[in-house]
Amino acid sequence: MAEIVIRNTNERITGEDNVRAFLNSQEVVYEHWNMEKLPADLRENFQLTDEDKNRILSIYDEEIKDLAARRGYKIWDVITLSESTPNLEELLKKFEEIHTHSEDEIRAIVGGKGIFIIKGSDEVGYFNVELEPGDVISVPENTPHFFTLMDNKKIIAVRLFIEKDGWVATPVADPQFK
Repeated sequence: MAEIVIRNTNERITGEDNVRAFLNSQEVVYEHWNMEKLPADLRENFQLTDEDKNRILSIYDEEIKDLAARRGYKIWDVITLSESTPNLEELLKKFEEIHTHSEDEIRAIVGGKGIFIIKGSDEVGYFNVELEPGDVISVPENTPHFFTLMDNKKIIAVRLFIEKDGWVATPVADPQFK
């Protein structure tokens, strides 16, 4: 289950209802998928084949199509990152820059852990959303944020897009980021 850390105060928000209420107040969509549906051989496999990725998409087809219908997504894929990913550190440096997109950025975590750092309202400032399998989050368009891996450096996520080219990041220099 996702947890929130408010960066200015180190306040931690836990519990699905509390997390959902906080994220809703920041206009961030949060949902949860049933991880029981995912076979064990796909849960901790961070070197997925294209066939494995297609199996994940097939297993969560209903959930994906529901999100797509509600939010206008047109394409989706599965991404996996781990220490065996070529140029992982270089990729993470690119990910770990504050940016915005012209469409919302959504991740459905199906393996490993990840973290979004998102700029909230003026009274909240930046906050971390620590994600684990089953967590689905959508950061609103034009909201400063970045996504990275947690200490385990492993993740499997379904990504959904409106634009065929995926997200195009626009860097943001924000002196409020700590």
